[in-house]
Amino acid sequence: MALYLSEIVTGTAERGAAEELVARLGSAASGAGGQLLEVQVSEDFARIFFVAEDVDPAQLTARIADLGVACTEPALVHLVGATVDQVRARATGAASHLVEWDFPAGLDMDTYLARKKEKSPLYAQVPEVAFLRTYVREDMGKCLCLYDAPDDAAVVRAREVVTTPIDRLHRLAEPSGVAAPSSQP
Repeated sequence: MALYLSEIVTGTAERGAAEELVARLGSAASGAGGQLLEVQVSEDFARIFFVAEDVDPAQLTARIADLGVACTEPALVHLVGATVDQVRARATGAASHLVEWDFPAGLDMDTYLARKKEKSPLYAQVPEVAFLRTYVREDMGKCLCLYDAPDDAAVVRAREVVTTPIDRLHRLAEPSGVAAPSSQP
């Protein structure tokens, strides 16, 4: 099963418009031969981050362009910290924050995964933050880390504990259909 991450700048600040776009993303993924696994929307509704399963990336890009929005090229990703089945079942909990980390040049997947395994137990030092999962781009361009935390400062403390930078921090919209992918086929 292949997972692809893409991002959209919505051009809106309205929940209803973001919800409509999320619903249409489900159809776009289906039309590209797959389905949405996960969708996260920034609190200001300006950005949508989504992961699709088993899609044809070129078809997905074309179908999203038909929606009248620009998206980043779907990037193959590796899921860390959860299984696809757990994400699909929403068994890992709801995320309140998304961290983007642009990887430094020269970092490879094996080194990243070894570092992640070594540092993850340190999250226990910040018990108010739950690390949920990470999507690591296979091209090692960046990763998206999802957390449940009471506020931005708690996420910053958690990242400091594991000595991992934050390039961009997004508070996520409260779920109400916005963050849920369309039903499975």
